[in-house]
Amino acid sequence: MTAPDTRNVTRWLIAVTMIAALIVAWLHRDQFDPVRLEAWVRDWGAAGMGLFVAIYALATVLFLPGSVLTLAGGAMFGPWLGGGLSLLGATVGAGIAFLVARHLAGEWVARRAQGMTARLLSGVEREGWRFVAFVRLVPAFPFNLLNYALGLTRIRFDHYLLTSLICMAPGGLAYAWLGHAGREAASGSTDAVRAGLWAMALLSVVLLIPRWVRKAREQDHRLTIARLREKLERGEDLVVLDVRDAADYCGENGHLPGSVNIPLPELEARMEEVRRIGRPLAIICHTDRRSSEAIRRLGAQGIGPLHLVLGGMKQWRQEGLPVER
Repeated sequence: MTAPDTRNVTRWLIAVTMIAALIVAWLHRDQFDPVRLEAWVRDWGAAGMGLFVAIYALATVLFLPGSVLTLAGGAMFGPWLGGGLSLLGATVGAGIAFLVARHLAGEWVARRAQGMTARLLSGVEREGWRFVAFVRLVPAFPFNLLNYALGLTRIRFDHYLLTSLICMAPGGLAYAWLGHAGREAASGSTDAVRAGLWAMALLSVVLLIPRWVRKAREQDHRLTIARLREKLERGEDLVVLDVRDAADYCGENGHLPGSVNIPLPELEARMEEVRRIGRPLAIICHTDRRSSEAIRRLGAQGIGPLHLVLGGMKQWRQEGLPVER
């Protein structure tokens, strides 16, 4: 008999330990409240801050709600120190979850990646740390699950950790101020109003960040006809994907030289063909309505980078640029 693979044994031990810890955390979730946490941390005196960070990191690994801890941190330690300790705990926990996923199930999941994991793999492959910043600032995925999912990508650990630390800071600080404001209001402090205003201002900024980030990304991925022409003339690594019907593509309106035609209704059926292109895509149609829909469908499949050509073929012809028929 051959000896068991030490690496596989270690993976199984980690997996069993994680499952057991998750079950225990779930069975005792009703005890996870700020009042009990504060009493426990204060009993530890000066070491309470270290204990708080450790509890926060463990909660992140075990899928427990971090927002409760951040509110408690702001109430116990004040907005700045409490926010900093919460951010440290969240970052440590996110790093542990990332490493567990990478070394426990990375190869297995990468071979079977689909859905959310496939989109993350594709996004990180294209944009690296910028994609991590995007998903941290725009809460499209659950925070605790995202930590594990990003561990399945090829991003460097230090890039992941630093980007997470920076991009989690606004939300962490806002919630810490909110916890502090609640404590001040409950105690009848004269600073309650000021603390509340700070908390509301920071929360407003945090709520607006996703909109700003989305707009910035959309603007970055939009091509005017002039920019598209410049890219094509410079010979940049870009393929023009025309999603008009074949009759329009081959008709008198013509198409861009070297473009690829896959009509929008056929896009799902020919998705693998699009994947095999393996280069950035400039999506064009008659105007840009079908192009926008094509980008939505392709993006949902993790395909990219994608660029929307504003004005489409209509604008291209109006500027007197050459076409093929």
